[in-house]
Amino acid sequence: MEDTFTPNNEQPNPEIQPNKRRRKKSIVWEHFTVETVSAGCTRACCKQCKKSFAYITGSKLAGTSHLKRHIALGICPVSRRNQEKNQLTPYTPASQDGFTGISTDAPKRRYRGTPVYANIPFDQHRCNQEIAKMIIMHDYPLHIVEHSGFIKFVHALQPQFNVASFNSIQGDCVALYLREKQNLSNTLNGIPGRVSLTLDMWTSDENLGYVFLTGHFIDDEWKLHRRILNVVMVSSPESDDAYGQAVVACLADWSLESRLFTITLDQSFSSETMMGNLRGVVSVKNPLMFNGQLLIRNCFARILCSLAQDALGAMADTVKKIRDSVKYVKTSDAHEEKFLELKHQLQVPSTKTLFLNDYTKWNSTYHMLADACELKEVFTCLDTFDPDYKEAPSPDDWRQVETLCTFLKLFYDAAIIFTGKTYPTANTFYHEVWKVQLELTEAAKSHDPFISNLTKPLQDKFDRYWKETSLILAVAVVMDPRFKMKLVEFSFSKIYGAEAEMWIKIVDEGIRELFVDYVTQQPLLSIQPYVDEGSEVISQSYLEEGNDVIPKTEMTDGSLLSDSDRLSDFDVYISEISGGQDMRSELDQYLDESLMPRSQDFDVLDWWKLNKLKYPTLSRMASDLLSTPITTVGPDNVFDTVSRKIDRYRSSLRPVTLEALICSKDWLQYTAEPDMLVQPIVKLEF
Repeated sequence: MEDTFTPNNEQPNPEIQPNKRRRKKSIVWEHFTVETVSAGCTRACCKQCKKSFAYITGSKLAGTSHLKRHIALGICPVSRRNQEKNQLTPYTPASQDGFTGISTDAPKRRYRGTPVYANIPFDQHRCNQEIAKMIIMHDYPLHIVEHSGFIKFVHALQPQFNVASFNSIQGDCVALYLREKQNLSNTLNGIPGRVSLTLDMWTSDENLGYVFLTGHFIDDEWKLHRRILNVVMVSSPESDDAYGQAVVACLADWSLESRLFTITLDQSFSSETMMGNLRGVVSVKNPLMFNGQLLIRNCFARILCSLAQDALGAMADTVKKIRDSVKYVKTSDAHEEKFLELKHQLQVPSTKTLFLNDYTKWNSTYHMLADACELKEVFTCLDTFDPDYKEAPSPDDWRQVETLCTFLKLFYDAAIIFTGKTYPTANTFYHEVWKVQLELTEAAKSHDPFISNLTKPLQDKFDRYWKETSLILAVAVVMDPRFKMKLVEFSFSKIYGAEAEMWIKIVDEGIRELFVDYVTQQPLLSIQPYVDEGSEVISQSYLEEGNDVIPKTEMTDGSLLSDSDRLSDFDVYISEISGGQDMRSELDQYLDESLMPRSQDFDVLDWWKLNKLKYPTLSRMASDLLSTPITTVGPDNVFDTVSRKIDRYRSSLRPVTLEALICSKDWLQYTAEPDMLVQPIVKLEF
């Protein structure tokens, strides 16, 4: 006689007379439990979503087919979510009992229908695209696809996957680069203003040069963008035409020959001859506005690095004493324990932790010295508490290091603005540059011989940078409605003293000259009507007359006021008593208006976006000025003390592949989820 099957070893209900059958426990009960609802009614409850299903009602047995469908076909919402998280993992090794390692996976036997993942088709092309994207975003070597460990790992995930070869994945990476390049090209073609370039030279162990050309621009939504446009290999990085070759290639590649605004480069790789060649190359098709003064000779971050290194070098012996003291504490657990015990006894309130600096980052040396200065009281007493501690810095050493940290902090605060996720607009730079110029100028005049001797060489070096860039930076800050010419007047009076008026006049004349350049670029520019509050809608066509911009007023129906207008004499009368006030240019109107309140959340680009119809010509000028960069390095290299190097692996790649990998990584960080299924425009064969 065969036993009656009772799930989960429950006692059978005597009122129920089930059909006689072979005892057999379905594997569906790995996913369900049985609950007795009432006398004669038993239901099956899903372990995942807790939904209950009919199982036994009276003498009727519902069976398990509908329970299997709930799990196997993804009807269970919890099970379905787990399946979606593992779309590309249809293969899971079975346990010894014949079940999958995940409780939500469907049983592999006793199913005539499709398995759990059968409704998710395997896509070899998409997998290849995702691997290419992974390699680009994380700087993995292309030949990772040929590593045995990677191949085994991928086959464990998906046995059907055909791992791409080195050449194939190289082609996929270049194809992705070409798709993203087309998107960026469309963006550049749609911007209303110009593009500024920064040039940064990297070198390889083979003495090859790699010029990184980065474009800075503001789009039609008044958003500032910073994109690496090209990585151009030059055979002789020290040659006078190295930068010129790279710039010509970049301008031609992106059709920017007549849309270039400024170029910023690192002077450590430039000479007077190179600068002359670069001006000549650019001026062939691009008008050099501002008499060529928009060619910025040096990178602000490199200048700050040079100043910091010069200051540290001038005090190398004293800095070494501090570092040796820090090294003594940090290289021994016993020494550090004694140091902390002494700190506790002296009740030093500082929360700073000592650390050794990284010679390749000057800011780490600054932080090491600054932290040590806060704990100088502990170091001063350490030799009496720990007999092994020798050659403690003297009080004079500590005083000099504290003075040094004052100026290192000045440079650090100026450089830190370049390390953010978003690149700052050019009006921000002026605040940092003029502050450094003022502080060094005053320090160089100090009556303290130590301070004057330390800062005089620094002031001389920075003064050269100030003279080269102060005009373009001052003009850029005038485009900030919170400051306009007022900040220039204020800062110049502090820097130049009695000579300030002359330098202020140079800035005023410069910005007016630049504005005239923008007017003459389009002598007859149709402008959308600007509606001022409480005024009539008019349209204006701006015509150049000398250095003035003259608006010609029309009625809203397009007809000019006729000579027969009975109120024409009234118009003459109004013109006479107004004193020509309405004939002011956009620039004059902008400068004469009150300053905007200074607030932390003020966005200068949003302000110009809202006022571009009011100042159609001036807004185009503001767009180009505010996107002007003054540093050539990226956020991760602001504090570098060593020149940038291309590693051996990357220098071994073909130039087109190297450019594709570097540019694509930069572009993808600004793309939420690029469509990896779009077919490439060009597929290169290798």
